[in-house]
Formats: sequence, C-alpha cells, structure tokens
Amino acid sequence: MNSLDTTFAPEGDSAQADSLRPFAGVVAVALCGVCAFADLYCTQPLLPMFVRLFHVSKAAAGLTVSASTLGVAIAAPIIGTYAERYNRKRIIVASILALVLPTLLAATSRSLPELVFWRFLQGVLMPGIFTTAIAYVTEEWSEATVAIVMAIYISGTVLGGFLGRLVAGLIADRHGWQWAFVVLAAANLIGGLLVAAWLPHAKNSGHAHAAHTSETHLLRMLRHLQNVDLLVTFGVGFNILFALVSIFTYITFHLAARPYGLSTSALSLLFSVYLVGLVATPVGGIILTRVDLRKGIQGAIVLSLAGILLTLASPLWVIIAGLTLCSSGVFIAQAAAISYLRRAAPAGARVSAAGLYLSCYYIGGTVAGIIPGYAWRMGGWTACVALAAAVQVLTLTLILFGWRQRTAVPVS
Repeated sequence: MNSLDTTFAPEGDSAQADSLRPFAGVVAVALCGVCAFADLYCTQPLLPMFVRLFHVSKAAAGLTVSASTLGVAIAAPIIGTYAERYNRKRIIVASILALVLPTLLAATSRSLPELVFWRFLQGVLMPGIFTTAIAYVTEEWSEATVAIVMAIYISGTVLGGFLGRLVAGLIADRHGWQWAFVVLAAANLIGGLLVAAWLPHAKNSGHAHAAHTSETHLLRMLRHLQNVDLLVTFGVGFNILFALVSIFTYITFHLAARPYGLSTSALSLLFSVYLVGLVATPVGGIILTRVDLRKGIQGAIVLSLAGILLTLASPLWVIIAGLTLCSSGVFIAQAAAISYLRRAAPAGARVSAAGLYLSCYYIGGTVAGIIPGYAWRMGGWTACVALAAAVQVLTLTLILFGWRQRTAVPVS
C-alpha cells in the first residue's frame, strides 16, 4: 500500500485523517530526532578543549564534527535504497539501539584520530533513524498535516542537538569529555526503548515494497538525478547545513578567545538559542501549510542570513541574538525543503529521495567543519561569516530560479 492519504486513523475516517493522532506516535517521532541529533554535533562546544588536549589545529579538532556528518552523508543513500523494502519502525529502533555501542567506545579514545573514527561510525548509524523517520512521517500522515508533523520532528532534532551539546559541555567541564559520551550512550538506550514502545507500526511501508530489487531502487535513485526540482533541493540542503554548521562550529573559537573567554560550559549554554527553534519551527510549519513553499523558505533563509551578519557585532547579547535568528531560520528552511521534497519525489521512491537529500545535506555539514578553518586563517571570524553569508545568498538564488511554485495544502 502506498497511499499518502492514509494515516494512523482507521481507514475511511476522514476526520482523523487530517489529525495528529495518536499523540504518542507524534511524541515518538520527535524522540527519533532527539536520539539522533543528541550525538551528531555533541563535540562542538568541546572543540577549544580538544585543541588544547590533543595539541591540534582548529580544522583538525573540527574533524570530530565532520566525521559524524561524513558518516551520515555516505550511509544515507544506502539506507534510503534498502529502507524502501523493510518495516520503518524496526529500522528506526534498531538504529537507535545500535548507536549506543560506538557512543560508548568513543569514551575510550586515547587520541584524536581514534575519536574521529568512532564519531564516523556514529554518523554511519544515524541515517537509519532520520532518513527512515522522514519517510515514515511523509507516508503515515496526510498531506494536510505532514508539514506540521515534520515541523514537530524537526523540533525534536533541535531539542536533541541542544541537549547533546549542553550535556557534553557541562559534563566535560566537570568530569572530563569521556564521561559525556557515556551519558549520551545511556540516553540513546533509554530513547530507543521509548520509541520501540510508542511508535506505531508503519501501515504504508514494508511488505508493499518487498518485491522490489536492489537494482530497482538504485535505478530510482539515479532517476532522481534527472529531476531538476530534486537536484535544486539537494543543493539547498547542502547550503543551509553548511551555513549552520560553519557558524556554530567556529563561533566557539571566536567566543573562547579574548575578549570573551567563555569556558566549555558557557559555550555549551550558547546552544540554548536552539530552544527558540522549538517554538519557531512548529509555527513555521503551520505557516508553510498556508503559503507557497518558495516564499516560505526564502523568508526563512533571509532570517538566517540576517542572523549570520549580526554575529559580526561586538556585544555578546547581539551575537546571541544573531545565532538565534540564524538557527531558527535554518530549521524552518529545513522543514520547508523536506516538505517540498515530498512533493517533488515520485510516490514509492521517497525514501531514496530523502536518502540522497540527506547525503547532500550532510556533505554540506562535513565541508563546513573543515573549509571555514582555512577562511579563519585568512581573516578570522569575519572571513567565516562572509563565507556562510555568501552560501546563503547562493541558496536564495537556487530557490528563486530552480524551484517551481507549488501551492501548499491548507490545514482543514
């Protein structure tokens, strides 16, 4: 069965078809985002500490961020190929529980290369969570509510990203960075068990795809590369994560230096600006159901661009305000891009499309952990901001000339 109008509600119940029931299922979807993203960027506030402890450059320390995003970029299209055929819930739960092992092993690292390896393996396992979760949402909720549920999922990723950085920074400052990974591994275990208990079994995936061969799915993925709408969306994904990761990775070096001199704990608290996204993203999701997605994502990127430029100011409170605008804009843009992806990709091949999208998205994050390091050498924080701003201007150009207008379906 491949209908996108079927939800968790009983068939034929149109009132429920556009609802968010069951609520436990929505909470479980948000938990999927929390579990994956608590680990993905957890080393960002620890980067100045790694520079001191391992006696490495800023770009080398940034590899602890880039390694995990690289793992995601490599694994996402592979997961997308095979997830078309198997039960979504089983893939999600198994991936969350499997993530516990490399997270624990990261705590045993005695050198930066060893830590980078375990971070890479963490990244390889993560697409099983969020690539599959994206497909789960787009296929289990109706078109009228999918943008709202997707925004709730994005809010879960926002919360997970914040909690991972906060926990890592606070624990590393007091007990050492190794214990941060131990705590995160325990959180993954608990989260996996909760998702297993609360997430309803997918009704629109699994056995319906069992007859497809790997070759069929590979051909589907190759056909995505002939879809101009999808190619532009892949580029948008690359750019928006590049801007976010570059700003939030290298701002830690900027604020750890004089005149700010923020500690590791203070740097982890800096990511509390992500909490604004918990409100901004669902609100943005509601707006996206009522306006053209092109206009919605353009507004979100302009918001992000304004925030990036504000970080050039000297007062710390202005920098924090800029980071808030930057992150909120990117989160809303991500929700819009995924919603557009769902409409641009053909039915029955949306997992593979999501896999390619996430691959490009996280390649952007991988590059963002390294390239701004060279910009820093040339012009410090100002050069990093100029680079991220230029990328967001390019994103606006791609959307303006590459996306076709697609009218959103209003919430009934």
